[in-house]
Amino acid sequence: MTTAEVAGVRAPAWRGGFGRLWSAAVVSRFGDALRGAALPLLAVRLTDDPLVIASVTACGYLPWLLFGLLGGAIADRVDQRRAMWAVDTLRGTLVAGFALAVGLGQASIALLIALAFTLTTLQTLFDNASTALLPSLVDRESLGGANARLMTGQQLAGGLLAGPFVPLLLTVGAAVPFAADATSYLLAAALVASLRVRAPEREPRPAGNTLRAEIGEGLRALWGDRVLRATCTATLLCNIGMGALIATLVLHVTRWLHTGNAGYAAAMTAYSAGSFCGGFAAQPIARRVGRARSLLLGGCVQTASLVLMGTVRHLGALVVAMALLGLMNMVWNVNQVTLMQQRSPREMVGRISSAFRTASTSGAPLGALLGGAVATAYGLNGPALFAAVLFALAVISLIPAVKPDVSVVEPDDGATTAHVKP
Repeated sequence: MTTAEVAGVRAPAWRGGFGRLWSAAVVSRFGDALRGAALPLLAVRLTDDPLVIASVTACGYLPWLLFGLLGGAIADRVDQRRAMWAVDTLRGTLVAGFALAVGLGQASIALLIALAFTLTTLQTLFDNASTALLPSLVDRESLGGANARLMTGQQLAGGLLAGPFVPLLLTVGAAVPFAADATSYLLAAALVASLRVRAPEREPRPAGNTLRAEIGEGLRALWGDRVLRATCTATLLCNIGMGALIATLVLHVTRWLHTGNAGYAAAMTAYSAGSFCGGFAAQPIARRVGRARSLLLGGCVQTASLVLMGTVRHLGALVVAMALLGLMNMVWNVNQVTLMQQRSPREMVGRISSAFRTASTSGAPLGALLGGAVATAYGLNGPALFAAVLFALAVISLIPAVKPDVSVVEPDDGATTAHVKP
């Protein structure tokens, strides 16, 4: 994609469909953050077995590995708007029931695990449908700005605003964060249901065409596109590295740097603040260097940040590194999703996006295991340096994405193809 093409983008209109989708996404993320912060606190109250507590987190990954590709195929078959509000209504009902169980003292670790697994299973359909719906709400030239605003709003709501509310809500009662999350789901469902989007016209599926065959079509389309293939490979490598870092970060901060809980809080705050700023930086960077090259730039900066984190034993270095990681992670996410939406045929956006998400999710738990092994064998700063190596490999794997003469699929008309330089 050329820099000139990116420079021609325009901001999405807030009025109408995009404004409602943005509001629904932000409200839902705020509720999710409340629940995400309250879940481990509740789990610790229900059991002191580390393996059982860890299984709650694992259930946040497993459905993506089991059902991620299926969710993408279903999202391409159905009316995405209806799928989204139906899923959010169901999730709101489930969380409301769980809040009631907590309030009555009937919550159990088994119920908590079942809830985590079910919510993430439903999320595989919702997230892929949301990604596929956005090109129907904004012009192709506005996709980058729309993704940036969506992700920035979600980061603000979930990463910066929700955290301080959790202790306040917990003082009222253990069930209150879950009740607030249920309310956020139902409000988001109402906002999405109010969208006036005409269901996309799809060609009749051939007789006997199965979900398995459609998933295969999506995977082949992803693999057959040079830019998307390179981007997906790089994303997988980065997520393995981030999984290794996140799983051992508390040890890196408290035992290698000896900065205690305050140091850990400073690191996480720096990451959240960097991510928020990255939402504003993503589009200007893309205009300047192009979307594919913005991924390359993000990978280089994050590699240097990880090296800084793993070699300089100072809290200030850690804070700077985490802020840069958050900044460039957001730049990466905005431009990766936009690139995927712009290069995918509209009828296959759900399946291609599900392949991205499945690859990302599979990298995180693998990286967590590798991070623990590296920390044990090479020291507590080892995972940061291990992640730096993986990010460097990701940068190398992105080189095919910035080669000239790469075809771009125009999603608006479904089949037009232009040849431009990235």
